[in-house]
Amino acid sequence: MKLGLLTAPFPDTPLAEVADWASSVGFEALEIACWPKSSGDSRRYAGTSHVDAAATSASQAKEIAAALAEKKLSISALGYYPNPLHPDAAHREAVIDHLKKVIVLAGRMGVSLVNTFCGGDASKPVDVNWEAALKVWPAIIAHARDHGVRLAFENCPMIFSYDEWPGGHNIAYSPQIWRRILEAFGGDIGMNFDPSHLVWQMIDQARFIREFGPYMLHVHAKDLMIDHDGLYERGILSAGIGWQVPRMPGLGDVDWNIIFSGLYRAGYDGSVIIEHEDRRFEGSDDNIKRGFLLARDVLRPFVK
Repeated sequence: MKLGLLTAPFPDTPLAEVADWASSVGFEALEIACWPKSSGDSRRYAGTSHVDAAATSASQAKEIAAALAEKKLSISALGYYPNPLHPDAAHREAVIDHLKKVIVLAGRMGVSLVNTFCGGDASKPVDVNWEAALKVWPAIIAHARDHGVRLAFENCPMIFSYDEWPGGHNIAYSPQIWRRILEAFGGDIGMNFDPSHLVWQMIDQARFIREFGPYMLHVHAKDLMIDHDGLYERGILSAGIGWQVPRMPGLGDVDWNIIFSGLYRAGYDGSVIIEHEDRRFEGSDDNIKRGFLLARDVLRPFVK
């Protein structure tokens, strides 16, 4: 395994500078954020464009990958997390168009994986969204296959705010849906596993890895703390709004011993990428780096 970070929390810092710092403090891999350059998604923790998928030539893509390799950094994946099942047709078309550009960029860079969301219309039941997914995703998957790239869906329900309530903006969160994904799309789609999303859904962490470990192509290291006062006030039917609190690894309720024991047993040998969504470590690049270093020190004993 290699320990690394998702570059998204550094939207105003050039990739080369992020890479210099990451390498200097012992990280070994980067997941590169690739939102659209001119108009990134407005939600928090999105919108960073460290490589412009729409404007990077094949030769430039190879140069970027080579420069990172010189710093002893591998690229775990390119990351773009929009909503390809958005109810607005124009929005849906725009995000799918950019996702295809990210896939082309990955092929040019020699990166075999693009991380994204399956998507979802929050106003519709999961089964209705699944029927939409069966129509939308085959063409994207074929495009990825043509460029030698695989896709990994993150297991995040995307319910953090009222505009995402009640159904969330990503249906690939439960064992039931993951069985459908794997049956329908076989080896073309794998999982970008984030254990924090199991905590507030009360999904058994060890059992989940036993079942889906062989299909995990990428791992995000993010923690989550349940605010029990918030849960008491709002109740479980609030879908986590007001009581799920993203934290850096080691500061929440994820059992990292269980997670890494399961990953090793499943034979996972890819990158473990720290995803920073902890408000306690925001406000400046220095504070963001403090969060990453804390997470590094918590996870380093597990990643050898």
